[in-house]
Amino acid sequence: MLRIEDTDLERSTAESVNAILEGMAWLGLDYDEGPFYQTKRFDRYKEVIDQLLNEGKAYRCYCSRERIDALREEQMANKIKPRYDGRCRSRTDQPDNEPYVIRFQNPDSGVVIVEDLVKGKIVINNNELDDLILARTDGTPTYNLTVVVDDADMGITHVIRGDDHVNNTPRQINILKALDADLPKYGHVPMILGSDGSRLSKRHGAVSVIQYRDDGFLPEALLNYLVRLGWSHGDQEIFSLDEMTQLFDIDQVNTAASSFDNEKLSWLNQHYIKARSTDHIARLLSPHLGRLDIDPAQGPDLMKVVEAQKERAKNLVEMAEISQCFYRDYDDFDPNSAKKNLRPVARDPLERIKAVLAGLENWTAENIHQAIDETAEAMELNMGKIAQPLRVAVTGRAASPAIDITLELAGREATLRRIDKALEFITKREQG
Repeated sequence: MLRIEDTDLERSTAESVNAILEGMAWLGLDYDEGPFYQTKRFDRYKEVIDQLLNEGKAYRCYCSRERIDALREEQMANKIKPRYDGRCRSRTDQPDNEPYVIRFQNPDSGVVIVEDLVKGKIVINNNELDDLILARTDGTPTYNLTVVVDDADMGITHVIRGDDHVNNTPRQINILKALDADLPKYGHVPMILGSDGSRLSKRHGAVSVIQYRDDGFLPEALLNYLVRLGWSHGDQEIFSLDEMTQLFDIDQVNTAASSFDNEKLSWLNQHYIKARSTDHIARLLSPHLGRLDIDPAQGPDLMKVVEAQKERAKNLVEMAEISQCFYRDYDDFDPNSAKKNLRPVARDPLERIKAVLAGLENWTAENIHQAIDETAEAMELNMGKIAQPLRVAVTGRAASPAIDITLELAGREATLRRIDKALEFITKREQG
């Protein structure tokens, strides 16, 4: 069941909501019901607030922001835990011309016991909890009210969330009890930390799901990494989505926070690039080529490109970048590659192989390989003495898939044109 908690109108923009929907779709996390938007349930929340007011379980608070701030400063100066002092609890007058919030009348005594599925038993004294706000001055309900009403109305059985919500849980339990609603089971999982041990944030790199997609990660790699980051099943590292759902047990969730390791994620991502089917990778690669203004349909077979590159790239952005040479001419040679391989001594081998390649009837990797091999043998050269200058000539760099596959994917016309460019480079180098 997908619930969009969007009552904070400043933070819950259309962009942030779309990021949730788009991220879940990319990860393949489907839902059976929803999405339900809390902003469309305001009538229901008002109904519950009125019920609590009528039963004496909530009250109007007319305290100004200035008074609340002053109270907080005084409590902190006296080393007292900041909390509302209940000044308006017993107030009987209700002036219509003054702004007010609605507060929940929290029990003064007793304890709240949370049998946390991850942390174990948590006991909170009610005298440590203040009367939290249920509705703001403009009438909009707050998070702690809306999630409680939704959990009760929707029959939520388990609430599993970050341990930054531990302090909210006893407050929400008290509201549920005030509504005579069934209590769900709660579990609070540790937050993810950055490599420096602090809470994961933008300064550690990408923190949104969609950013990982745009950075070239596969959805299955991210899911596998995240589930393994906070849970274990023996020594197993690789989990399919089916295995995750079949094997997962909340009893095995880590109680200590884990640090996000980008290198481990990249390792997993490379594993999935190699292991997944070529057509699957091709579908995911296509948008990344599009961001480079490359139309995958205008060039070699994308499936063949993936086959050639899937052992060579850690992510799809990298795969797209190193595959550009198969779709369009490069601007300049990599300086180090050209300096090492496009020397005057390479002129004769490049001219000879160009003539042979130009005469090939069928432009296939097999025929290209034979042509290079026979030319090297005729010139009494190691094959690498032809292949490496040829590789730099065709791709602009010293690294690429096997030379015969590289040339087949680049195509005859582009290969011959780029050899001419390399020969021109050598000529200029000879002339100083």
